[in-house]
Amino acid sequence: MAFILKNVDWSKGKASDWDKSHNIYCLLDAHYTYNTPFKVIAKFLRESKIAKALTDQAVVYESYLRRFWSSMRYEEKEKTIYSAVRKKDENGQDVDLEIKFNVGDLRRVLELGDSDRDATIIPERLCKGLWCKIGFTGHLNGKMGKNNGAYDKTSDYIMNIITCLVLNRPYNVSQVIFKILVENLGAGSTKYIMYPRFIMMIIDDLVKDIQKDDDDVLGLRNMTADTISRLAKGPKPRVRRMICRINNPAYVAPENDAWRHENSNSKNEDHKMNEMVEKKTRWWFVKDGKRKRTLKTSPVVPIPKEPTPKIVVKGPSQKSQQKTG
Repeated sequence: MAFILKNVDWSKGKASDWDKSHNIYCLLDAHYTYNTPFKVIAKFLRESKIAKALTDQAVVYESYLRRFWSSMRYEEKEKTIYSAVRKKDENGQDVDLEIKFNVGDLRRVLELGDSDRDATIIPERLCKGLWCKIGFTGHLNGKMGKNNGAYDKTSDYIMNIITCLVLNRPYNVSQVIFKILVENLGAGSTKYIMYPRFIMMIIDDLVKDIQKDDDDVLGLRNMTADTISRLAKGPKPRVRRMICRINNPAYVAPENDAWRHENSNSKNEDHKMNEMVEKKTRWWFVKDGKRKRTLKTSPVVPIPKEPTPKIVVKGPSQKSQQKTG
């Protein structure tokens, strides 16, 4: 099944269709974090599989993002996203370049180092058990909270990524990001300019010679040295012993979906976990391993009908495909 998004004009800026704090890059360099409370965590993230996704400082251009989202479509049979990039040809005429990418291309560009064999859905009990171990409290059957009683609106898939990084478990971050991109395509009135930095990284990888204008730069609220300085001057964080892979790069994940080894001498979370009632969500399953239904057929959005002298297909190079094969 395919449907068309009607009355969606992405050609002009709208305050509500993008978030300045979404998909920003992080400064994790030792130069900025060495003498801060974040030193150990920053080192852990620099050495993790998501390091490039967190830190790449790609400059984001608004017109290319709007063109991407207004012309994006998803082909279910090919498991491929198609879109268009507008540029000038050798005669100075506007040309639409059709670009395409799949999960493997996304994995390569973001250097995530995961695999199609890796899970995207893990037990909720494993996830929340680990989060209790690292110091989060609150209502286990609702939002996870900090020790000071505040609550974080943390998505289940973000909790999964952190859980698997800390426990040194494989997790298919590439597939999760790709699915969320496809879902945003059919989000109707809630559709927005998602993952601007990741999309720009993909465009830069596929199209090497696009024109770039400083006046077209999207003003994301990226992390700066001043951001780190302000955070470091905040309330002194409660000191906790570093655990799992944060403490030991050679850490081996426990078996049987456990979040701690049997011989672990750290504080036990069993009493707290007794309060939990497991549930299935998009990215969690319960003890019996039953998963929630899969994503419905993805929508297709046609490229707007505008004068386009020619369309040139621009996909991953043969060399790139060999790297991901």
